[in-house]
Amino acid sequence: MPHILVASDSAAVREDVKSVLSSHDTAVTEVTRGSAVAPAIRASPPELVVLDLQIGNMGGMATCLDLRLEDSAGRLPHVGVLMLLDRRADVFLAKRAAADGWVVKPLDPLRLRRAINEVLAGRSYQDASYQPAPTFVGAGGAPGDRGV
Repeated sequence: MPHILVASDSAAVREDVKSVLSSHDTAVTEVTRGSAVAPAIRASPPELVVLDLQIGNMGGMATCLDLRLEDSAGRLPHVGVLMLLDRRADVFLAKRAAADGWVVKPLDPLRLRRAINEVLAGRSYQDASYQPAPTFVGAGGAPGDRGV
């Protein structure tokens, strides 16, 4: 039975993740602060951390970077990290933080379940729902007009 740590200060986000996991035989631990993630991992190492980017106290990027640094120093076991991003531009942050996967909000159960399964299986997951990037009309269109 996989153990998953869900880190978000939003009760709605935690419930969304737990609802996707309810059909699996999964143990779920919840924390509401980024600074509580490393101690929770030390207490009971999960196979996966689902990390909301906008956690109060210590943001998701800082938390993910901290986990990777502690792992590389041998002070924490390696744990898969799935980041929940707020917007397309946050993909850059997830890559820089060495997250194993990410999903861009709004969350939907199919993408979230697929992402969780991929990262639990030791693979990466890159949410493509935010692609393609918006295009802009070139010559003849007003500056800033969106193309079709």
